[in-house]
Amino acid sequence: MDNCLLCRIIARQAPAKVVYEDDLVVAIEDAHPQAPVHLLVVPRQHLPSLKEATREDEPLLGRLLTVAAQLARERGLEPKGYRTVINSGSFAGQSIFHLHVHILGGRVFRWPPG
Repeated sequence: MDNCLLCRIIARQAPAKVVYEDDLVVAIEDAHPQAPVHLLVVPRQHLPSLKEATREDEPLLGRLLTVAAQLARERGLEPKGYRTVINSGSFAGQSIFHLHVHILGGRVFRWPPG
């Protein structure tokens, strides 16, 4: 996907601070952080949003969340807590149409969000 920012970041054709990568996912620091810690965990496979995921994507979806938990632990977010977010569609706030999990921490969050 030449026009997808996250695909270009994964291919190292666009700049980003990569904090983790394996054969399925890449994690980067968010360019416009909304919390002291704000990371994105992105599948290498282009999947526009969660609504396109199928049963075959279950291992990938699980990997996204386990990497998110690992990164939260590594950054010391577990004792007080952190938020994981997947925005699906423009009404939900999705602005980059490549599935990704936000990890936000280091401050107090309120409910409901938004």
